[in-house]
Amino acid sequence: MSSEEEYDEIKIVVDAGQAPLRIDRFLMDRLMKVSRSKIQTGISDGDILVNGASTRSNYKVRPLDEITVKVPKGRNEPSQVKPEEIDLDIIYEDDVLMVINKPAGMVVHPGIGNPSQTLVNAIAFHLENDDLPVMEGNTVDRPGLVHRIDKNTSGLLVIAKTESALSHLAKQFFDRTTGRKYLALVWGQPNEEEGTIDAPIGRDPRNRLIYKVVDEEDGKRAVTHFRVLEPMYYVSLIECRLETGRTHQIRVHMNHLGHPLFGDERYGGDRIVKGTVYQKYKQFVQNCFDIMPHHALHATSLAFTHPDTGERMQFEIDPPKPFLDVVEKWRKYLSTRKNN
Repeated sequence: MSSEEEYDEIKIVVDAGQAPLRIDRFLMDRLMKVSRSKIQTGISDGDILVNGASTRSNYKVRPLDEITVKVPKGRNEPSQVKPEEIDLDIIYEDDVLMVINKPAGMVVHPGIGNPSQTLVNAIAFHLENDDLPVMEGNTVDRPGLVHRIDKNTSGLLVIAKTESALSHLAKQFFDRTTGRKYLALVWGQPNEEEGTIDAPIGRDPRNRLIYKVVDEEDGKRAVTHFRVLEPMYYVSLIECRLETGRTHQIRVHMNHLGHPLFGDERYGGDRIVKGTVYQKYKQFVQNCFDIMPHHALHATSLAFTHPDTGERMQFEIDPPKPFLDVVEKWRKYLSTRKNN
């Protein structure tokens, strides 16, 4: 084996809600462009440790396991965040944190395929590149981030500006004492006016870009509480409250119920799921897609306890105009259908 100086170490702490999962499969989701066979080789060579000890490929990770992965120097060096002058919709800011209303279409942090024009690039410019804290397990591409929302999801995010605030906020998200509500427009009308979806989520083995509801041992526990705010037969406006915060959680859970988000290309919402096949209806739906060319999901409410003052803070923000316009079009369409 090569000398220690030729290697860097990546440390990964397993999430407290992680169900038992083979370590080689677990690491495939967390190491970019690394095949399962290479992970298995690394385990055999002793370059992957669990809690400081060697392991086997069939070892099933447990909550709070600390995994150490040795990689050749230079292979995993994160890029530095480049400050870029991009408009930010800042809802609140003080010395230790800021709350931002992220527009749909903006990626949160740099990554492969998105090295710039992200929310983090904009924050770096706004703060004149002051050093922001980085949460354990994140790279320096993700300073200040305690949580994230998808590129095409709009709405509220809290950013930590100090190590103390980051630690305090991260614990609130871990302990599930934050409050997060989303507005979503979904296809169809759920059978229940309100309910809870408690179903584990993991990557789809046939398509690594999407997630699905899986067996408990293959994914992480995910809990979404939903309430139908406005049923419109073809679509429904719903409120979702997150108990956990898994990747694509609302999108996956609603699709699992048979009600994918309107316009969601990854989960089948970018086609007609409910309604007639008449050309006039098809054109109406297409017009809606043109107005809002992405999935209809908005982080409308965020609550947390201020790290310094202990004050409970609550923020609300309306969905962007395209979202509201599409909802209004469906209201008018339903009204027209009822009157005919």
